[in-house]
Amino acid sequence: MRTIFTQISLLFLIFMGFNAQAQDINWISWEEAVQLSQTDAQPKKIFVDVYTDWCGWCKKMDKNTFQNPEVSKYMQDNFYMVKMDAEGKDPIEYQGKTFKFVPSGRRGYHELAAALLQGRMSYPTVVFLDEQLNMLSPVPGYQQVEPFMQIAKYFGENIYKDKDWESYAGK
Repeated sequence: MRTIFTQISLLFLIFMGFNAQAQDINWISWEEAVQLSQTDAQPKKIFVDVYTDWCGWCKKMDKNTFQNPEVSKYMQDNFYMVKMDAEGKDPIEYQGKTFKFVPSGRRGYHELAAALLQGRMSYPTVVFLDEQLNMLSPVPGYQQVEPFMQIAKYFGENIYKDKDWESYAGK
């Protein structure tokens, strides 16, 4: 009995150790990000993760990329983090326009997601916006930690203002 209790306690400690390494990102809504960008004295850029519930690569990116401690810390320090369901049903008010869900085919899409993805409905796609909500770039596809950090720093540290992507990425 004592050894079973010891083994369970050891497994619990190991599990807690793994959880301590992964950091939860404080995802906020589009409306919250817009509000913060307008009211913070030092507004951040906005990062939008456009996903769908059925997208396996989206889930893999959540687990392998966004849960990485370096990624989650950097992103939360430098961006308002928005998670947007590309098939979300709730209307979103922005700049006097109401963006709605559009039934189409088997699933449909949200108009704001379509606008952010510039009509290319591919998942996952992440979108970087500056502090005034101007589009910097959508980045389609699954991104592993190192390439993702290179992209995030390109926008987060304003490198994009002085260098084109090819020069920065060393291509």
